[in-house]
Amino acid sequence: MFLVGFLSGASTLTRAAVKPMAMSMGALDGRKVLLIVGGGIAAYKALELVRLIRKAGGQVRAVLTAGGAAFVTPLSLAALTNHPVRESLFAPDDETAMGHIELSRWADLVVVAPATAGLIAKAANGMADDLASTTLLATDKPVLMAPAMNVRMWGHPAVVANVARLDGFEGGTGFHWVGPDEGEMACGEYGPGRMAEPAAILDAIESRLAGGAGQPLRGRRVVVTAGPTFEAVDPVRGLTNRSSGKQGYAIAGALAALGAEVTLVSGPVALTAPPGVTRIAVESARDMQAAVQAALPADIAVLTAAVADWRVDGVASGKIKKAPGGPPTLRLIENPDILAGLSAPGPQRPALVVGFAAETENLIANARAKLSRKGCDWIVANDVSDDVFGAEGNAVTLIDRSGREDAWPRQSKAAVARALAARIAEHFREV
Repeated sequence: MFLVGFLSGASTLTRAAVKPMAMSMGALDGRKVLLIVGGGIAAYKALELVRLIRKAGGQVRAVLTAGGAAFVTPLSLAALTNHPVRESLFAPDDETAMGHIELSRWADLVVVAPATAGLIAKAANGMADDLASTTLLATDKPVLMAPAMNVRMWGHPAVVANVARLDGFEGGTGFHWVGPDEGEMACGEYGPGRMAEPAAILDAIESRLAGGAGQPLRGRRVVVTAGPTFEAVDPVRGLTNRSSGKQGYAIAGALAALGAEVTLVSGPVALTAPPGVTRIAVESARDMQAAVQAALPADIAVLTAAVADWRVDGVASGKIKKAPGGPPTLRLIENPDILAGLSAPGPQRPALVVGFAAETENLIANARAKLSRKGCDWIVANDVSDDVFGAEGNAVTLIDRSGREDAWPRQSKAAVARALAARIAEHFREV
């Protein structure tokens, strides 16, 4: 579920051109956004979001939950939206004419920022015990959720199930997601759970209200591989590697945020699939190869997985025991080369195949050699010699077949993913 994290060229130009609050020709000219502000430390970002929406020409009305009011004041929201702020389901002046129904009908889009675990749970299970949850249940308009919570909460099975439940609702206009981002949280922990930045949420709003104009990969099918593979030696042991899958998962989320239909083929990792991404869990290299082939045809393939080069020739049926003669001799044979196979000419070759080169030395030279050897279109050179596996940051260099190099400084893996997704979108605009 990232889910939108960078600005399209068009929307950037629009925002750069607009004047302060009272604008008439913005990307959201006249569109109506109902903002539900949940209870969380990220609620302060809602004030900047209101400013950006109005700067882009949109109208905003706000619903402030009791939790949200602990972090931002009704007066602040009222001053920025230029409308009274609604807080209670039982306000006589508002509910005489069924105000929560009027609110839900007024909006072109409902935005929940921050979308707490509680608000997500209420929406997923049809609970309506306050103004915010009742409005969500009453609306027939699209709802954009900007989740914000502790990393362990975001990965909790109950939250994962509620997100999946909202994704699976049929009819209406559906629930959509922006974020969460990875980063340091108020509690001091680090990981996915930070609310997306206001500019990214604005991009998502523009995409929804412009009919997808801000989603340049809408209609494109993408296969992403991520994580390690595991090659069994016996029923309890195996050959694997230290890949966490974080970079691949971030890339899958960033591509989905741009409108792509993403299938994520993942080795064994302890990560939650991003919203809007279909995950296929696999174990071995041969499992991954079969899942990738089953996901074709696709327009784009981004192969970030650290696939084991070798497997044992003949897996022991029982646990191999220690013996007086010393450790056993394992005969290794080569695994299928998924990247080379997918890059080979043929009717199902994706239009753009991107590989990853994880190297500990001679980074650029080895990456260039791999690009040529495998036959892919782009290669992402990834120096893994210094605390990259399992870390939150990454520094990579993108190399294409023309020899062009783009070195990106060390930044969060989510930021790397957004940069790569933006480059992919740019590529398809040009072809």
